[in-house]
Amino acid sequence: MEHDSERIIYLDHAATTAVREEVLDAMWPYFSQAFGNPSSLYALAGESRNGVDEARSRVASVLNCRTSEVIFTGSGTEADNMAIKGTIAAVKEGPCEVIVSAVEHHAVIHAAEQLERDGHRVLQAPVDSYGRVAPDDVRQLLTDSTALVSIMYANNEVGSVNDIPGIAHRIRAYNSRAGTDILFHTDAVQAAGKLSLDVRALGVDMLSLSAHKVHGPKGIGALYVRRGVPIDPLIAGGGQERQRRSGTENVPGIVGMGLALELAEQERADFCNRTERLRDRFIAAVSERIDGVKINNHPVSGLPHIAHISVPGLEGEPMLLGLDFKGICASSGSACSSASVEPSHVLVAMGMDMDTAVGSLRFSFGKDSIDEDVASAVSALIDTVSQMRGMPSLASSIA
Repeated sequence: MEHDSERIIYLDHAATTAVREEVLDAMWPYFSQAFGNPSSLYALAGESRNGVDEARSRVASVLNCRTSEVIFTGSGTEADNMAIKGTIAAVKEGPCEVIVSAVEHHAVIHAAEQLERDGHRVLQAPVDSYGRVAPDDVRQLLTDSTALVSIMYANNEVGSVNDIPGIAHRIRAYNSRAGTDILFHTDAVQAAGKLSLDVRALGVDMLSLSAHKVHGPKGIGALYVRRGVPIDPLIAGGGQERQRRSGTENVPGIVGMGLALELAEQERADFCNRTERLRDRFIAAVSERIDGVKINNHPVSGLPHIAHISVPGLEGEPMLLGLDFKGICASSGSACSSASVEPSHVLVAMGMDMDTAVGSLRFSFGKDSIDEDVASAVSALIDTVSQMRGMPSLASSIA
């Protein structure tokens, strides 16, 4: 399948983003001139060590935490796994309970499933029709056996935002009354650059991030771990990251992440204003011009850059191929599961029927998206839907 590369319109920024020029420039010296191992003692290694320290300070500034509370990881997925499996391993008090939501990223869900296979109990907090978790529903699941709660800050598919401070407040109140020490982790990978990441205001004990969602490099993430929270390392070795994550540091990636996150925070207000306007224009246009389309975004609260729609009776994958042929890059949901023919677990948890769920698409706008992108995407979607509505639906074959 070929199309004019100049016509490609990228509307899948929730999946990944291009490394911005300033970030690439900051990273480049650490691939070549300043290539030393940060753990070594000579001056060349000191350049790398300084780069890591500066990046850690940048991340800590965005999070409003101590530099010692920032652990660099190989990805947001690793950060989620460290938060979930590392803390439970550190408890060492036999089987316990872990609470997650039904719409978590697979990095959290599958990590929790591993704990379940090891004899721990995993409970799922329900969500409403927009994919949000009610703080009181989390509170109802807390028991003296609960060791950890992990609820995502913002959903990567439909853009719903959870009341993380509200959940944290209920956990703290329970701990105070019951004498427990339940920890609270949030996956904030999709929230970076869109919502405040102030961990003190959020009230979390741990928070996961990934650089490539905010125009940083792939292969680097970070985990905030509040001072005093016990956590066992997932990776044993040389004891880097204060004995919490072994392996020679990915210095270029760490440097890139620090700058990318800092820039995303500085530009957050402008980003939100720009993408919200484009998203709302897109939603209004498809609602008016495509019969039967369903808008899955929350009408008031949600990430500003994500538009999630469903076209009942059609399948997401053929629609994506049709859009790609017309130069539009979108998604059928989480990029990590886009090859699956099963409906998204997020949409199922939201109570969406099969016919609607399998016909869902996610369009996510970025800092460089423009009005013409909206017009082109709407036109391409109208053409694709019109062409496909003459075809029989395959959704019933999955039911």
